[in-house]
Order: sequence, then C-alpha cells, then structure tokens
Amino acid sequence: MLRNALFHFGRFIKWLPNIFSKPENFRMYWNEMIRQMDHIGIGSFLIVFLISIFIGAVTAVQFSYQLGGLTIPRYYIGYVVRDMTIIEMAPTITSLVLAGKVGSNIAAEIGGMQQKEHVAAMEIMGVNTSSFLVMPRLLACVIMVPVLVCLSAVFNMLGAYLGAVLPGLFTGAEYVRGLRSFFEPHHVTMMLVKSVVFGIVICLVSCYQGYFVKQGSVELGKSSTQAVVMSNILILISDYLIAVLLT
Repeated sequence: MLRNALFHFGRFIKWLPNIFSKPENFRMYWNEMIRQMDHIGIGSFLIVFLISIFIGAVTAVQFSYQLGGLTIPRYYIGYVVRDMTIIEMAPTITSLVLAGKVGSNIAAEIGGMQQKEHVAAMEIMGVNTSSFLVMPRLLACVIMVPVLVCLSAVFNMLGAYLGAVLPGLFTGAEYVRGLRSFFEPHHVTMMLVKSVVFGIVICLVSCYQGYFVKQGSVELGKSSTQAVVMSNILILISDYLIAVLLT
C-alpha cells in the first residue's frame, strides 16, 4: 500500500510541470475555462443551496435545544451558527459535496476521453493534453469553489433563520444580534483560503485519476470512485493543517 502511494505521488509530481506549461492557444483555453466554470458553478448551485439551507436549519434547531433551560443568552445561537458556518461548515461540507459531484464527473470525463483515445488524437495534433485538460478546470475550480462556498455560508445562515426563527424557537432580533456580535474578519479569510485549497485538491486529484485511468469500464468506475475518496481524505487533512496554521 505504501509502495503504491509513493508510486502515485511520484508520478503526480512528475506530471505537474506538464500542467503548468505555456498554452498553445489562449482562446481555446479561455473557452474551455468558461465552459468548466458554468459546469462547476451553475451546475452545482442547486445541490449546494439545498444542503446549506437544511444544514443551517438543523444547526439552529439543535443549538436552540441545547441551550434550553440554560442562562446563556439566546442571541448566542446566531453567533455560534455564524462562526461555525464561516470557519468550518461552509468550506468543508460544500467542498466534500463538490468532490462527489464535480470530482467524479471530471475523472469520468477525462478518463472517458483517455479510453476512447481522444487524448492520444489531440497529442498527435501537437496539443499539450495535460495542460489543456487540467489548467482550464483548475482555474474554474479556483474561481467557482470560493463563490459556491460564500453562497453556502449565506444560505446556511438563511436556513438557520427559516428553520428556527419562523417556528418561534427564538426571535429574529435575537438571531440578527447574534450574527452581528463578536465578528472576526479573519474567519472570512480562513474560509476563502480553505475554499481555494479545497478547489485545487478536488481538481488535481480528479484530473490525475482520469488522465491515468486504465482501459475498461470497470477501471473508469474505480477511477471516479478513487477520485472522490482521495479528494475527501485530502480535504479533511488540509482542513486540519489550515486550521492549525491560521489559528
């Protein structure tokens, strides 16, 4: 297992310089990046919206239940929901969801092109396939994942309002007061740093799994699954490391 991990790590490091080489045609790269931004951003909006709304609602309800009968001010619920959302829930949960949706799709798309020899055909035409297939997707992930994470944070706090204030668990004034209390701008910086790093992880791991897929439909399925698993593991590890470094 260790030998296999070292093999993939070494091949990935050796592959990286090909990704960041100069594009042959900037317009072609630009069009592909716009397509990927639409696919990653617009295509993932609905699932991010639904998950964020319900996670926010459940979080607020649970904290309201935990604070029942205690002397802690009720507006602390808004404060806790806000900080938990910005620091951890929005970047991490959203990225784990995107690893499953976007990551598996990227691995399957590139893997399918590799198995059907589309990649080989592009290489014959003089295209640096490593750069063309990865760089537009990488830039799209770096741009769109932070956007989705920021939207997730907003929807999370909106979901907390809808799930707890409307049923009358606490008042809207208490919740808004909590959202505005003890705000630390550094937490937003942490969220954005995490989202950029997670976007890079999702893209590079998924592209690697698809680019080096073996022949066969079974191998393509394994590659997509492996992309999701490895992305989730690396997201959690990098989440811990960023938390240690920035706090």
